[in-house]
Amino acid sequence: MTHTSVRGRNRRTPLKAVTAAAVILAVVAGGAYAAKLGPFDRGSDALDPAAGTQARAFLADWSAGRYDGAAARTTNPTRAQDVLRSFTSGLDIDKPRLAAGAAEREDDGTVRVPYTAKMPVKGLGTWTYTSRVPLREENGIWKVDWALELVHPHLSDKAKFRLEREDTSPPEVADRNGKSLVGKEYPSLQPLLARMAGADGAPRGAIRLVDRVTGEIGGTEATFGQRADKDGKAGESATKTTLDAGWQSAADRALDAESGGRNASLVALRIDNGEILAMANTPATGFNRAASGTYAPGSTWKIVTSTALLLKNAVTPDTVVDCPKYLTVGKEFHNVETSEFHGATFRKDFMESCNTAFISLRGKLGDGETGEVARTYFGVGQEWHVGIPSYDGSVPVPKDETEKAAAMIGQGRIQANPLIMASVTATAASGRFHQPTILPGTEDKTSTTALPQSVVAQLKSMMRATVTEGTARVLADLPGDIGAKTGTAEVSEDEPNNGWLVARRGNVAVACVVEQGVTGGGSAGPILHHLLSAVPDDPS
Repeated sequence: MTHTSVRGRNRRTPLKAVTAAAVILAVVAGGAYAAKLGPFDRGSDALDPAAGTQARAFLADWSAGRYDGAAARTTNPTRAQDVLRSFTSGLDIDKPRLAAGAAEREDDGTVRVPYTAKMPVKGLGTWTYTSRVPLREENGIWKVDWALELVHPHLSDKAKFRLEREDTSPPEVADRNGKSLVGKEYPSLQPLLARMAGADGAPRGAIRLVDRVTGEIGGTEATFGQRADKDGKAGESATKTTLDAGWQSAADRALDAESGGRNASLVALRIDNGEILAMANTPATGFNRAASGTYAPGSTWKIVTSTALLLKNAVTPDTVVDCPKYLTVGKEFHNVETSEFHGATFRKDFMESCNTAFISLRGKLGDGETGEVARTYFGVGQEWHVGIPSYDGSVPVPKDETEKAAAMIGQGRIQANPLIMASVTATAASGRFHQPTILPGTEDKTSTTALPQSVVAQLKSMMRATVTEGTARVLADLPGDIGAKTGTAEVSEDEPNNGWLVARRGNVAVACVVEQGVTGGGSAGPILHHLLSAVPDDPS
């Protein structure tokens, strides 16, 4: 999208100015231009065909860069040539397109030919305006009656145009406390700054009308790249986000230190309102996997599956649900490292992430029931307005029993990303879905229902047990009442599994995925441990 402003100078490197001089010229006589003037509409020249032909010849020469030819058709070719050349080349205009209309006669006998100018400014866009070519007859020959306003109506002996190109520095973006997020401390954010600032990444600039003596700006004729106010000045404040500079820096450092060179991403957000505190990717190539990635969430999805089962009173944490090594439902499913827990309770199945136990409960839920719970209580699959592009999840109805079995453990066709799973974790911790946002004041079109507090208490208890006794023990030595869920998601038979870990502490929920990380505790665990160790306090 092309905006119509240029950022203020105090926020960017000074603008490069290119001045197009315009001088009052007198025109010498020139011969008539040959017929068939290419793209120029001959229009209706019934008033005097020779006048219209001369005007079109002048515009054709100017458009083609034949400044001497165009100037020769005016009443002062020397000065006309100078101004046409300086106006066109000085404003970096490449191949003007000048379309003439029908000739009009004034009361004083002057003939004027209106034209539309489309001036492509190199690297910025097209400046479009209208003007008129005046002509008068001298000794039976029509000549262009030179005046500055025929080049542009606002050009005069007091005002000229200046092209300003804005520096390509990253747009200013600030965290929730006003601290700048531009810099090497936040590598993951640098490809996202333009998105968060509402810019499209296109070059920016403007054509200003300035006083010939003082250089003072009198107006803005055209802007490229972003919106300007009537004075051509951009807003003075940086775009403010919900991000927290401390959390963001810690997230980037955690990925750098613990990802082992693998693709990984994480999101941290506030539980009470969904505001995103950190969003990080490694490598920081520009594709925001944290918010736009599409991954099977693996066993982290068991938070949603458990919610569906608990809502129906199909199980309680103390219900015995056996956990065998294998279970066949169209194909053989097994647990990580083919573990088994005979006589296990549902709490044990959750904290040890037992696939076979969860799959054995598939008959307790209707085919589309988990998807409905995900949408109704967790907002997954609804339209989110985060403030940047995001993928908001998909939980399709299983096509058969095998796919339903896979969906119980976050496989099959279920797709999510760290943003979604951080939000799922936050909802499980508070009982209320809050649309994640990275820009204050974003629109919220979601509609969800609060979870019963009895279900929330059960989920929090099982997630806490996962840290103290289960697969998320990697976080057990950290201070605070931390709850978590690990996940291992199959990608293909030929690739290692993706590793997941989600956690909540205080008022923050976090989620991390490591591509080809094999297990969640082994790959995503060290990353979140590093992050939570660096930010012991909840954000304000």
